[in-house]
Amino acid sequence: MNELLGSRIKSLRTANGMTQEQMADQIGISRQKYARIEGGSNNITLEILSKIAKVLGVQVGDITRVLDDAPVMEYRAGIEKVSSEKIIDMLDLFYANKHLHAKLQRNNVV
Repeated sequence: MNELLGSRIKSLRTANGMTQEQMADQIGISRQKYARIEGGSNNITLEILSKIAKVLGVQVGDITRVLDDAPVMEYRAGIEKVSSEKIIDMLDLFYANKHLHAKLQRNNVV
């Protein structure tokens, strides 16, 4: 899951012609931490995800959409066996996104 998000963020960043250093500065974290987010080794908080989306000029859903597509396709094709841990991760992400969306709506960001 982190790898999918990181890959999506990286592709959006490079499409905008930005370096990792520039992104890290804009969202207020170290370049090393940002690199770990793109590499998929760091969990990404919803706060940071929201900052990344703002800098890139996209909606949070434009970044997280990649999570909706790949796992479902793999599951339906029988490529990936879904463990209970993966299901729990998906549910956690769903509820985290739901809470972030509600927060953004309250702040009139969405």
